[in-house]
Amino acid sequence: MRTIDKLFKKQLVANRANLENAFEADIFGYYGDISSSYLTWFRQRLELIEENGGKRKDRLVVLLNTPGGEAEAVEKMVEMIRHFYKELYFVVPNVAMSAGTIFCMSGDRVYMDYSSSLGPIDPQVQSKDGKWVPALGYLDKFEELLAKSAKGTITAVEFAIAQNQDLAELRRYEQAKDLSVTLLKQWLVQYKFKSWNVHRSDGTLKGQPVTLEEKEVRAEQIAKALGDNKQWHSHGRRIGIKTLRDSLRLEVEDYSNDQDLRNMINEYHDLITDYMTRQNFSIMLDVTNDK
Repeated sequence: MRTIDKLFKKQLVANRANLENAFEADIFGYYGDISSSYLTWFRQRLELIEENGGKRKDRLVVLLNTPGGEAEAVEKMVEMIRHFYKELYFVVPNVAMSAGTIFCMSGDRVYMDYSSSLGPIDPQVQSKDGKWVPALGYLDKFEELLAKSAKGTITAVEFAIAQNQDLAELRRYEQAKDLSVTLLKQWLVQYKFKSWNVHRSDGTLKGQPVTLEEKEVRAEQIAKALGDNKQWHSHGRRIGIKTLRDSLRLEVEDYSNDQDLRNMINEYHDLITDYMTRQNFSIMLDVTNDK
């Protein structure tokens, strides 16, 4: 191992240990896109936590930095994590977009600061030419062409575009969208809302018990808002903590003013991202007990 790699590893272990102590949890750093091709590696890293003689804790904290990826892969990763852990927290030092946002919604808590961002839950699917494309953009455009056709205002060029669409491919995009919304609704109710027992902000309901139906309605509202292309206008739109809290009324833990915690998170995050850039790595998975 080169000297620079040894120094990086030594510092990474030290930075990770600080976070383990701060959160009283095992740590899993996930840096890169989310793909089914990584599932075996993900399982191996998850199992490594107790393979080196360590005792697994009840809580896992995932430090997540991702441009997004497959909702199907997220579903399986959550299933693996929940097999081992009673509690799951997410920390977003920078961005967790698209499928990364869905991933975060499977947590009991999500930690962000003023510079962190989530993204619209626009699932990415692989097109026939192998490129990753945002599904909702295609669906929205096709719906627009259908509306123009119904009104008789569609142009010849637009008609040709609509005619050349692969209906099976469009159906796959619809399924990806439906899965994203379904997972988000399910996980919000099951995990994020599990301790939401009493209304706290609604003036007419304040102090009254929260019903399962009310949790499901609230989860659906959040899912629809995060999946609304007309609201965000862009697949790459970064949604900050203020918007998440004020507009979507989503409870997020804000560590902006906790300087000690911010330093620990940023030291860990900056070390990994700098090393990945220097080594030209596209993905890195770091876990507790990886010496």
